[in-house]
Amino acid sequence: MAVTISSDALDFIRKSAAASPDFEVCGLLLGEGDHIVAAVACANVAVEPGHRFEIDPAALIAAHRAARAGGPGVVGHYHSHPTGLAEPSPRDAADAAPDGSIWLIAGGAAVTAWRAVAAGERHGRFDRLALACAGMAPASQ
Repeated sequence: MAVTISSDALDFIRKSAAASPDFEVCGLLLGEGDHIVAAVACANVAVEPGHRFEIDPAALIAAHRAARAGGPGVVGHYHSHPTGLAEPSPRDAADAAPDGSIWLIAGGAAVTAWRAVAAGERHGRFDRLALACAGMAPASQ
């Protein structure tokens, strides 16, 4: 299964992650189904932002309100692993609801895509997805 993302959104995620070498950046993925049209940065309100992320609840509520008013829907979120790999950690798995949402994880220059599911292949919570830029060849992973 593949997820498509606009090149602008993918570039934004990469640049945001690179600009924050000490703290996890995070944000929302907007679009429809498996098509991401935008990535919106959100404040990381986690107590330990160097090792964990928590999206600002006010930003999440605002995005859902905008979707109900006709804007793009929230299809998932992204975050970075500043000192780790671009793959879900056991902590990510413990925090993830098996709701089918898309998780993009940036680590180094790589960005990978995952779906949060029950009994997933990675840490019992995530299945890997192919990630491709809309209208382009698959993105580097």
